[in-house]
Formats: sequence, C-alpha cells, structure tokens
Amino acid sequence: MKKTLENKKILFISVKFFNYENLIKKQMEDLGASVDWFDERPSNSVYTKTMIRIDKRFVASAITDYFKKIIEKIKNTKYDYFLLLKGEATPKFFLEFLRKNNPNIKFIFYTWDSFKNNSNGLEIINLFDNKFTFDADDAKKYNIGFRPLFFAKDYAELYMKSNDFKYDLAFIGTAHSDRYTITEKVRNWCNSTKIRLFAFYFSPSKLLFKYNKIVNKDFKLFDYNKISFNSLSHKEIIDIYKNSKAILDINHPGQKGLTMRTFESLGAGRKLITTNQEIKKYPFYDEQNILVINRENIRLNTEFFKTDFKKIEENLLESMSLKGLVEEIFGLVQVNYWQNV
Repeated sequence: MKKTLENKKILFISVKFFNYENLIKKQMEDLGASVDWFDERPSNSVYTKTMIRIDKRFVASAITDYFKKIIEKIKNTKYDYFLLLKGEATPKFFLEFLRKNNPNIKFIFYTWDSFKNNSNGLEIINLFDNKFTFDADDAKKYNIGFRPLFFAKDYAELYMKSNDFKYDLAFIGTAHSDRYTITEKVRNWCNSTKIRLFAFYFSPSKLLFKYNKIVNKDFKLFDYNKISFNSLSHKEIIDIYKNSKAILDINHPGQKGLTMRTFESLGAGRKLITTNQEIKKYPFYDEQNILVINRENIRLNTEFFKTDFKKIEENLLESMSLKGLVEEIFGLVQVNYWQNV
C-alpha cells in the first residue's frame, strides 16, 4: 500500500513565488496532511528581497521580529514535519525552537535555487534530516539529495490533448541576463521562417529594469515597449501553453538545474526548445520533444515543429509532477530516475 501524509501535521515555510507555495500546500493536503504555511520573508518589498539576497544582516532585526511572531502563533501546535523551501531568511533560533517544541518532528529542506545564487541556506542546511536541491552539481558538492523541479496539475490537464495551436513557439519569463538578446534572435528566425512566436517579458520593478538598462549590456537594447511590470496570472499562462506547440526556455547562464518551465512544458505535452545543455543527462530527454540550442550561436530548424510530441513513459511522467516531488522529499516513494543525472 502506498504511503500518504494522512493525519500528519506539517509546518510549511517558503518564499512567495508565482503561487507555487499554494500549489505545494494543496498537494500536501491532497495527500492527507494538515498544513500551516508562512511566508519566509518578513516583507516582499523590493528592498527586503534585495537585502536578503545581498546580505540579510541588513534586515536581521526585521527577520528576528517576524519569526518571533510566527513562534507565538504556532507554539501550541505539534507538528510531524517541517518543510522549508529555499532557506533565504529562516534563522537558527527558530529551528531550535521547533526541535524543542516538537521532539519527533522531521525537518525537510528543498531549494530551487543554486547555492551560488543564494548561499543563505548553507548556514542552516545541516540542521535538516532530509535535504534536497534541484541542482545536480550542488547535490554532489554539498552531499545532499538531488530532486529536479516539477509541473502542477493544471499543466498535466493539457497533456496529449490535440489542439489547433495559435502559436508555434512561446516564451514567458522574467527579464534577466541574456534572455532578451536570445529571444529577439529567435524572433528574427521565426519571422524569416513564418514560425508564429509569442513572447512575454516580465520585470518586478521599473526601478530594477532601469538599473539593468544602465549596468547590464544585454539590457541596453531592450525595447521598453516589450516589457511588462505586471506578471501574467496562472490562468493566462495556462492559456498560452494550451495554444502553443512548443515552449522556449532560457536558463540563467550561471544555473545548471532545469527550470520550472522545462517541467511545465513537458508535463503539458508541449515540445521544448532550451539553452540548458544539462537536459541531455535526464531520463526524459528525447530529440523529438526537446531541441537544445547554443545561447552563443542560436540555430533552430523548422523540422522540429513538424513532428508531434512523443508520449513520456507514465511512471517517469508521474515522478516529474508536483505529486512526485512531494512524495519523494517526504520519503513516501523511492525512485531511481535521477541518480544518473
């Protein structure tokens, strides 16, 4: 009989990130758990988020006060599990309180950021029972579990459904690094080959965008009219996937772990064009579904768009899902799909 989280009480702390915190909470609840969620950041202002990333000591007093308030709210609740995503700001005193207040609690850590981009989690990672990263290199370097990202149920509902696609290729992403430069080269190729492209660039802040225009060479040519300071809703993104045959994924140059976009595309039964060479190491890599391009020398081909998406083996597909991720990090299932990546 398959294990579940039936009747388990879970404390879940994570940053707010495009509604994924709510999707993960709902998945744990679907497996039978009762879940209390708290934002990991004391504030989601641009200043607080920036300071946490640069040096969280600048907002140390705000972090301390915030986690003391969480303690007041949960001190009379007994938890079976504590799940922390990313570990940007969670202080040691909070973890020590949790252990003392819940002697049998199991600590689980998962990050979808590389430690090179966010090293804060390294300060507390050794206090966890189970720890995982989406980055295979970090998993080896820090001797922790490797578990790639996932796709949510809404994407799975699009899987293998035939559609008269409105777009041949779609890109949706936050403006960073060389994403604009690469996508505009792809746009030029699409225009010359009559491939229909949809592209959406998002920036969380006008100030951040203007700053990047000054200091980042890849932003200097960025057309201001092509940037949006309002993100797409989850429903709008699903609708774009529904109407697209393939999705363009451009990973951050310094990040080897596969993006969420990778799993959402394949989980929706959409073909994928990606700059991440690491994808060739994964068990779901198939040239019919995935075209890997060199970000320094963009080359696409029209033949890729002429074939249909090739079905992924059922058990592997389930492991790639959000349900698969939750079951793996909580130790409810054991799989061997990722050990050779």
